[in-house]
Amino acid sequence: MSNQPFLPGGGIDLSALAAQREAAERAAASRESAPAGVIVEVTEENFQAEVIDRSMTVPVVIDFWAEWCEPCKQLSPVMEKLINEAGGRLVLATIDADSQQRLAAAFKVQSIPSVFAVIGGQPLPLFQGALPEAQVKAFFAELMKAAEESGVTGRVGAPVAAEDVAAEVEEVVDTRFDDAADAIDSGEWDVAIGIYESILSQSPGDEWAKAALVQVQLMKRTDGIDGADAIARAEANPADVEAAATAADALVVAGDVEGAFALLVNCVRETSGAERNAAREHLVALFDVVGPEHPALAPARVALANALF
Repeated sequence: MSNQPFLPGGGIDLSALAAQREAAERAAASRESAPAGVIVEVTEENFQAEVIDRSMTVPVVIDFWAEWCEPCKQLSPVMEKLINEAGGRLVLATIDADSQQRLAAAFKVQSIPSVFAVIGGQPLPLFQGALPEAQVKAFFAELMKAAEESGVTGRVGAPVAAEDVAAEVEEVVDTRFDDAADAIDSGEWDVAIGIYESILSQSPGDEWAKAALVQVQLMKRTDGIDGADAIARAEANPADVEAAATAADALVVAGDVEGAFALLVNCVRETSGAERNAAREHLVALFDVVGPEHPALAPARVALANALF
């Protein structure tokens, strides 16, 4: 998973996580329903065939993205949806800027997402950043107009009926996530936890449910606690594992992930035996809450290793 979504003023935005999950599900359904050859993954090996050669008959949109890029995850589903709706009059070539660095350098990509187009073998820049759907749609409309003026008016694959796409999308989206979101909005933590656990019992590999579950468990633990008091108690007695765990939870909810990790690492350093193991386990659990790509995670892992050994 990517970084978990945090609110601007601190705290975890579970609604943003749900939105990311639904966008990914809808994008997957849209990709499966798209005409054959309309959305392709491009590397150096197939760039000539899938981009240059293909652009002689149909305009090709290039999406430079990366796994760690949050704006990319907002933009890509939008573009896939619009490409699908174009019914084969546009092709989307997705290029991983990390694994295809020479292609990114050839297009002089400075930031991602970066979107280009190729018409008749000629590249042209379109836009950078995650734009709203209406703006992306406007860019695509101008692109198709420019392609028509250049005589590039081909079509790829056979278009899929819009009602068929909508049906597939609705079938893919798991409404239990919506039920969990409603429970979270009402502060019914146990209900939401039960829903996520039910999802995971049927689909143990569901990363969205895993991420949501650990975050709701955190919200339940911190519901009604006095964060300032918990932090003060932990600072007064660094070896108090319960106080350290409560304070660290409060710090994560407040957005101070680095402070939470530092507090628990210090608790590990100040304790031994079962207490040390309890502090370590709580810290590892918070690693899962913030996600594997959070910038504070790698330094905290090093600090934990030093504290243990």
